[in-house]
Amino acid sequence: MSTTSAPADSWAEVWRGLVDDAAIFPPGNAPLHDALAAYAARESEWYADLVGSFVVTDTDLASVPEGVPASVVLTTGAGAVEGVAALAARKGIRIAGLEVALRDPDDLAGNARRIDAAVRAADLDVPVHIEIPGPATGMWLAAADEVAACGHRLKLRLGNVDHDLIPDSATVAAWIDAALDRETPFKGTAGLHRAVRHEPEGGGSHGFLNVMVATATLWDGGSAADAVDALDQRDGAALAATDLGSVRRWFTSFGSCSVTEPLDDLISLELLETP
Repeated sequence: MSTTSAPADSWAEVWRGLVDDAAIFPPGNAPLHDALAAYAARESEWYADLVGSFVVTDTDLASVPEGVPASVVLTTGAGAVEGVAALAARKGIRIAGLEVALRDPDDLAGNARRIDAAVRAADLDVPVHIEIPGPATGMWLAAADEVAACGHRLKLRLGNVDHDLIPDSATVAAWIDAALDRETPFKGTAGLHRAVRHEPEGGGSHGFLNVMVATATLWDGGSAADAVDALDQRDGAALAATDLGSVRRWFTSFGSCSVTEPLDDLISLELLETP
């Protein structure tokens, strides 16, 4: 098994399960059968521990084999929870978590409560990641309060196929700060397949290592401006030198349509050593 080269960090603490396999989602859009086959084949690879769950929509959940940990994206909100729970129980599908976006912009907190009620009614004891749309305004923060009060987690959409819709570093820093202020774990989604911030096709894309360093910065008492600097940092060696030992308590994982790109970046930054 490989080890990290960063001081005081270990594979299990920092990298285990960091990447959730979202191969079937844009921009990868892999056919479900092919993505499941690749997920199964990866179990024998030396870097298998890097990968956590397989991300799938509730509409495709029936095709997931027994034993594959599935993070289920709810396409119709709270109304899909009961069906997901029943299907998983009937087919022996292992639910690793639920992911759901709030859909009522005029009552975000109430929407979060309805999701919580549906999860409790279905008796699903799994992590629930709730995506709150928009910047961290008053309504956003009120919804985050509700997520925290219910014991759920946040889901932060950090990228987009339309580069104009990628949140800027100040917005991302505010989201992370709000999560930490509420001691609420969060996962990332969209656009984090590279470790370091970069500029593909004229648009800025956040790096997962930048997000980890920004999280560590804020948790250690840094300011929002310090977190923005971390998110904007393009020096991979500087990011790699940061102690990330406490970060995974909060930044639980990120969904990526590629596993090899995060892996290659970790190797090139000497954070992982090949066998």
